[in-house]
Amino acid sequence: MIARLDAIIRHPIKSIGLEPLESAPLSKGRALPFDRHWAILTEKSPLSRMPDGTVSSWGKKINFVIGRSAPELMCITAQLDEATGTLTLSHPRAATITVQPENDAGLLLDWVQQFWRDLPAPTVVVRQPDRPLTDEDTPYVAVLNRASLTDLSEKLGQVVEPERFRGNLWIDGWPAFHETTMVGKRIRIGTAILMVDRPIERCRATDTNPLSGQRDIDMLRELDTRYQTRNFGIFCKVVEDGVIHRGDEVEVL
Repeated sequence: MIARLDAIIRHPIKSIGLEPLESAPLSKGRALPFDRHWAILTEKSPLSRMPDGTVSSWGKKINFVIGRSAPELMCITAQLDEATGTLTLSHPRAATITVQPENDAGLLLDWVQQFWRDLPAPTVVVRQPDRPLTDEDTPYVAVLNRASLTDLSEKLGQVVEPERFRGNLWIDGWPAFHETTMVGKRIRIGTAILMVDRPIERCRATDTNPLSGQRDIDMLRELDTRYQTRNFGIFCKVVEDGVIHRGDEVEVL
């Protein structure tokens, strides 16, 4: 069976909304464009917003508004107009909002606050030049395997939604957990080439059902029990520029 790129997903604001794409350019040493381009700091963070809108330094997830702490955030979807920087955010139980995240920060923070109850207040929108505001201080592309997700769903006896894992690229056609054998190898997707750097260790955000906004799986315990690991998916670095399209053949070099 030929492996193919089944989905391309980015998250314009860290933990706040995911957006499926049909295609995307990949550049050497960079992440998926506009993935975690913005993030929201909380009042407890020692980080700050610089005059140009960038964050003072990279920081761990605890500094930001994140889905691990507020499960309702996991239900949000996004649509970004790259030309204007206008972002539309939708939630199944809230009014849709359209903003330019930095210019309309007050409106955005007020909207997020309804899902971020009884937690350190969201204070400011920031971005980071040249790399995404992910939980890693490296511009990775997160690659996941549909067959691995199917295997996990079968073992748990329920559908495990892919949105729980906040990945960028989903591959269809690999055997279950074939990705765990790929560390150090290169993968061609479309005209881009990526190198597999290491597995992704998961966090508590994956406990949450992205449809209900409720925690319904103790994911770390289940991964430990079923597979003796908390890893799910692989972090990759882009090593050769190219363009990827949903449906592209995926080749392990």
